[in-house]
Amino acid sequence: MKRLLALGMATTLAIGLVTTSSSAQTPGGWVGTWATSPATGVAGTENGYPNYSIRNVVHTSIGGASVRVRLSNAFGTKPLQFGRVTVAVAAEPNSPRALAGSMRTLTFSRSQTITVPPGAEVLSDASPLRVPEDGDLLVTTYVPTPSGPVTYHPAALQTSFFTRAGDFAAEESGASFNERTSVWHYVSGVDVQGTPATGAVVTLGDSITDGVGSTAGTNRRWPDVLADRLKTSQRRLGVLNAGISGNRLLLDGTDFGRNALARLDEDVLSLGGVRTLIVFEGVNDIQQTPHQTDPQQIISAYRQIAAQARARGIRVLGATITPFKGWRSWTEELEVTRQAVNTFVRTGGAFDGVIDFDAVVRDPQDPQRIKPEYDTGDHLHPGDAGLRAMGEAVPLALL
Repeated sequence: MKRLLALGMATTLAIGLVTTSSSAQTPGGWVGTWATSPATGVAGTENGYPNYSIRNVVHTSIGGASVRVRLSNAFGTKPLQFGRVTVAVAAEPNSPRALAGSMRTLTFSRSQTITVPPGAEVLSDASPLRVPEDGDLLVTTYVPTPSGPVTYHPAALQTSFFTRAGDFAAEESGASFNERTSVWHYVSGVDVQGTPATGAVVTLGDSITDGVGSTAGTNRRWPDVLADRLKTSQRRLGVLNAGISGNRLLLDGTDFGRNALARLDEDVLSLGGVRTLIVFEGVNDIQQTPHQTDPQQIISAYRQIAAQARARGIRVLGATITPFKGWRSWTEELEVTRQAVNTFVRTGGAFDGVIDFDAVVRDPQDPQRIKPEYDTGDHLHPGDAGLRAMGEAVPLALL
C-alpha cells in the first residue's frame, strides 16, 4: 500500500569543558534505549488505519530487565484507540518473527486498551522482558477503529511490517505480516529498567542525524556508531535519536516536523534518563527556502535550547554545521552564514562542549565541500563512511 511507505527523502576536535552535573536523574531507574521523533501525519489517512496490525522494528542501544513503550498521536486530529500493543525481541534482524517466549502484551494503567487524545502521547506500564543491547525489538500496535491522520516518522531507514487483516499483535511467528513499510508508525520511544546505563544521550538534528545517506536496515547512522562505541566503553549510556529529515531550528515544515524549539520538550527533555544533549541542527535553516541568512537568529535558538536543557540538569554539546557546497541551494552568501554560526559554536561559550563535525567531514582541498569519500553524491548528506567518521569523532569524555 503506497501511502504506508516511506517518503523519499578524521580528526576529532573537541572544544570546551563540561560544567554540568555528571549524572542525570533517572526516576524509577528508567533509561531510554531507543527513540524517534514523530514528524507529521501520513497523507490520506483521515480515517486512520482501522483493523491494521503494524509491527515496528526498532534497534536498541542499551539492554535491561524491564521495558516500557511510548506511543504518539501527536499529529492526529481525532482520538486514537489502541486495542492491543505488544513488544517482543526479534528472532533475527529485519524480520517480523519474535524470539520464542519473548512476546509481551503491554498495558496502560493496567488496561490492555487505551484511547489517546489528539496531539497526545501515552506511556505503557512496565513489562518484564530481557531486552538485549544493540538488538532489535518488535513493537506491534493494533488499532480496531477509525481514528484520524496517522502519526509517523518518515525516514526510518528500517523495514517494518504490517497486515490489514485484524489483530495479530501477539502473533509470534510473524507469518501474517505480509506487507512492508519503511516508516515507523505511532511508536516514539522505548525505555528500559534494570540497566547498567547511567543515563542517555539525545541527538537533536535533521536528516544527517536521521541517517539519510546511510544504508537502510544496517543501523549506520552516526548516533548508531556512537552507541556501538559506548557499548564497549566504561560510559554506559543509551543513545536516543531525535533527528527529523528536513527539520529546522526556527520554522516548521509540512513533512519535516515542528521546529526544534517547539519539539524540544517532547523529543528531548521528557525522555527517559537524559543526561546529555547533542545539538546538530541549522543547515536547513540556511539552505531551505526561506533562507535564514542572519546567523544571530540561529545563535539565539542555540542559546535557548541550551538554557532549557540546563534547566533540567542536562549538559549540552554543540556540533558545527557540515559543508554543503555543491548542493542545489548553496551560495556564497549562505556559506558566510554557515561559517559565522560555526565560529559561534566553537568559540561562543554557549555549550558545555563542542563536536567539530565540520572539521571531520570537510575536504581539505575545498573546505566548503564534503570529502569525496564521505559524500553520497548530493554534497549535503554524508554516506556510511562519513557518518562513521562523525560517530567516531564524538569525545566520550564529554558525555
